[in-house]
Amino acid sequence: MEHRSDPTASSDSEDSEDFADTALFQEPDGYFRPKEPPSFAEHTLLSGEKLRMRLVGQNPLWGHLLWNGGQVMSEYLQQHAKDLVVNKDVLELGAGAGLPGIVCGILGARKVLITDYPDEELVENLKFNVDNCEYLKTSRSEIDAEGYLWGAASSASMSSGFDLLILADLLFNHSEHAKLLSTICLTLKRIPAACALVFFTPYRPWLFDKDMAFFDLARQGGFVVEKVLEKVMENVMFTEDRGDELLRKTVYGFLLRWSL
Repeated sequence: MEHRSDPTASSDSEDSEDFADTALFQEPDGYFRPKEPPSFAEHTLLSGEKLRMRLVGQNPLWGHLLWNGGQVMSEYLQQHAKDLVVNKDVLELGAGAGLPGIVCGILGARKVLITDYPDEELVENLKFNVDNCEYLKTSRSEIDAEGYLWGAASSASMSSGFDLLILADLLFNHSEHAKLLSTICLTLKRIPAACALVFFTPYRPWLFDKDMAFFDLARQGGFVVEKVLEKVMENVMFTEDRGDELLRKTVYGFLLRWSL
């Protein structure tokens, strides 16, 4: 939103009657952009079947995009479903449209909880995508969506812990790294097979080191960190951004396990 001067500011010499005109406080036509409607995006599964995901309209929490990290992670989950997903309890954080979590439901996870910031529009959209996914209607997975603030106490639905945590394209929130790690510590089962998948693209290449600082924090917190993937996409996601184009096209994937 553009900066505007305060319309109530006045000098001592101005007549107080000027403020009786309510038009003084009305924004000009077009000042507030109309709310944008939801849009839809498709993701093709490795089987060739297509998932149609609804995205919220323009959203300050970035839920209006189908991020590269989530799409590449969805492919990775399909390739490693037997070890990571089947009969597992799965939690997705910062889910946006919920693509990886929904894919886990399709692949046969025992339970999937898809979460994002407790914004009514975001959570309602997650529930819409779960309820309207044709491939989930024949799935035995217990799948739900709810709002969750990173670092907050676990809700009742999280109390038993999870075998797999999904974090896709969240590391650009550098100020939230500690809260993300706190949530991993709270919700990841303390068993050797449990893991957290963290996939991301350095959309701001000049801050790549700050993105990667999350993994230093994870090691300090008692996790073993393993790089499992590096994939260069065909195109950058944000064409007008500056910085190294190759980095902006690359998705990096890491796996975190407890150091037991």
